[in-house]
Amino acid sequence: MNEKYKTLQTYALLLVDMACIILSYLLATWLRYNDNNDWGNKTLHYMVCVVILLFCVFYTFLADWDRDFITRGTAHELIAVIKAVAIIIVASLMVVFFLQWTVFLSRYVVANFIWIDILLDLLARILFKKILRSHISSEHNVTRVVVITERDLMEKTLQRLQGRAGSVGYKIVRAYCADMEKASEEVPWHVGDVHVHYGINDITSRLITDPFDEVFINTPNIPQDQMEDIILGFEEMGITTHYCLELPSVGKAVTQVGDFMDYSVLTYTMNRTSYKRLFIKRIFDIIGGFVGLVLTGIITLFLAPAIKLDSPGPVFFSQVRVGKNGRRFRIYKFRSMYTDAEERKKELESQNEINGLMFKMENDPRVTKVGNFIRKTSLDEFPQFLNVLKGDMSLVGTRPPTESEFEQYNEHYRRRLSMTPGLTGLWQISGRSDISDFDEVVKLDLKYIDNWSLTEDFWIILKTVGVVLFGRGAK
Repeated sequence: MNEKYKTLQTYALLLVDMACIILSYLLATWLRYNDNNDWGNKTLHYMVCVVILLFCVFYTFLADWDRDFITRGTAHELIAVIKAVAIIIVASLMVVFFLQWTVFLSRYVVANFIWIDILLDLLARILFKKILRSHISSEHNVTRVVVITERDLMEKTLQRLQGRAGSVGYKIVRAYCADMEKASEEVPWHVGDVHVHYGINDITSRLITDPFDEVFINTPNIPQDQMEDIILGFEEMGITTHYCLELPSVGKAVTQVGDFMDYSVLTYTMNRTSYKRLFIKRIFDIIGGFVGLVLTGIITLFLAPAIKLDSPGPVFFSQVRVGKNGRRFRIYKFRSMYTDAEERKKELESQNEINGLMFKMENDPRVTKVGNFIRKTSLDEFPQFLNVLKGDMSLVGTRPPTESEFEQYNEHYRRRLSMTPGLTGLWQISGRSDISDFDEVVKLDLKYIDNWSLTEDFWIILKTVGVVLFGRGAK
């Protein structure tokens, strides 16, 4: 499981455990006291629950007892829960004893709390595990991996990876033989459902338009310096690369380098940010998406009739765009052009005002009268809050390219897709209509990716509001 989902798992399980502790303590209290009033000091009685919650937090982060949560079965989960509850209860009762709160704590409450919490926590964890596995293995969220290995290791490597991939949120999408440039078989070679390709010459340029997230390299018999250019190529694309360091028959020594689906690896990544902050970013995206959709609904009441009256065609425009690491998704906007805009684009290519892979034209004849207004005010962008809510886009990010643009990318351009695209970004607040070179757009996008922070997102959103209100940079 990649680091993003490990972070999600850690904090989600902590919330699950704490919720079970609170509910179990309340149920145990109700079973003991019901409608009786022989509580003693009610405040101190519930302070015991607070102590238990504190030790739950300590045990979660100090013992790291959930590191194999996603792969362990029900029996192992039960053992882990019993062990955790036992340690937390013993530690909590020691503190309660030294604080002299035992006079207010019923042994009947403690006994009921233990079995209720074990049962409740086990059931909650089994349910959460099913939900988490379903989430991280879905087509939208699964981490797509390209494997590079040697001919003699291909089947063993793929079978070993595939044995764990599904349960930890990975999917092997492609494999390449590093030591074979030509096929030795007359038919295509597959291991399971993975197509094996021959040769790794120009592999990064061959993979530019493919949707994938990470690369796993297992080439123990090929000198490391021969793989350096390939690793640097994936680095240029913003792709995380795992280089296997595992050797056969090394005994029981445990490596401290890293782990990738049971392989010891050295990982190269351009991602320098914390997944905790990215998780917070996603929470803000969900909140912003809900608020934005409510505003979109209100705006639609006024814009829909105007768009329909101005020109024939649908109110909304949709188009396939390319998102994080090459994933395709459908973007939504209020229609601002005539319905034959895409067909007419070829006629206007010579009037493109941007050097490179984007098309921008002042006084574009394809834009309707209403479209000109909603573009200047950025009202056409509001339906994209649906994309934000779905997770295809973020409130702040890079501009998602069209498929035709993406097909012309090189490794350097591809790295701007190593982060989720956004409604707004540095390009939008830097006078987007004044920028005349696509390389400048890429430079701004990579600057955003390399220096990303929640504070930066906050300021970009504030500046975007100013740009929209005063109509700067939009044509």
